[in-house]
Amino acid sequence: MTVERFQQGLLDWFDRAGRKHLPWQQQPTPYRVWISEIMLQQTQVTTVIPYFQRFMADFPDLEQLAAADTSAVLQRWAGLGYYARGRNLHRAAQLTLERHGGELPPRLADLIELPGIGRSTAGAILSMGFGIRAPILDGNVKRVLARYGGIEGWPGQGAVLNRLWGLADALTPDHRVGAYAQAIMDLGATLCTARKPDCPACPIRQDCHAYRTDSTARLPTPRPPKSVPVKTCYLLALRDRSGFVYLQRRPPTGIWGGLWSLPEFADRDQLELWCRSRGSAPTNLETLPPGRHTFSHFILEYIPITGQITTVPRVEEGSDTDWRDPDTDTALPTPIRRLLQRINSNPQEYP
Repeated sequence: MTVERFQQGLLDWFDRAGRKHLPWQQQPTPYRVWISEIMLQQTQVTTVIPYFQRFMADFPDLEQLAAADTSAVLQRWAGLGYYARGRNLHRAAQLTLERHGGELPPRLADLIELPGIGRSTAGAILSMGFGIRAPILDGNVKRVLARYGGIEGWPGQGAVLNRLWGLADALTPDHRVGAYAQAIMDLGATLCTARKPDCPACPIRQDCHAYRTDSTARLPTPRPPKSVPVKTCYLLALRDRSGFVYLQRRPPTGIWGGLWSLPEFADRDQLELWCRSRGSAPTNLETLPPGRHTFSHFILEYIPITGQITTVPRVEEGSDTDWRDPDTDTALPTPIRRLLQRINSNPQEYP
């Protein structure tokens, strides 16, 4: 392996074919790099672009993000999934304001103390935002380096991860560090893909272990299979005569943390008891076809129940319950928004 040949081949390829017109690459600041890197975690570039543009329009700098209400931040995040990222982003902005005067610190140790910023994200901020040499190791880079260095084993294992970090550090140049970081991420995203990598177009194939040994299909080593638990619940879509829906704000941590959602119940008996206990038994309870949503660590199967209420219970202003028009910009999880849109588009089908 020739380190200089790897670096130069990658940078030459980036100059010819790398992505240089993404929104966060224009006027790159540590803040813009940070926002984009958090959004890009487990999310495709094409999905992130419009979210990034809207987010930056609302929160153009760290101080405005820190000063925003959490619900406003989550409202802009709704649809991207993995909502803990949005909550951590907001909290990290507040801590940066408190600890570092509103500017992201140019030190690895300081960055990784902020919520939601790991070593690879910190490396991206340092290299692409500050121009400071720092290795990165996101999912795409892990795949590139596992194949290039012939590193066996699932990257989630500590020993394997340490080897990948060692190789990432050894290959990171002292010059053009921002371009290099973008180049190696681009290589994994566009050529060294998980399926059907375009090896003939790869600028580093001549020294790539997987290419030379025809082992790209098995590297990196897949995660060992594990059973995914299934959780079942009932969701109550309770509407008043004007079409407003009863919503509850979920706890700040956990699934859909901080977002507005429908009341959730373990079974139908519990759902009906909840209605009666509030003196608001709805009319025409109707069971809708079940839905399914896959999270990273479990599958949610939900049975929607819809109904209308004539006497609307009052809710206290500022509480975590409210009657709202679902067509507004309320921060709803994507599956819940889609469910309510389906109900509203077929009111005669769902009384």
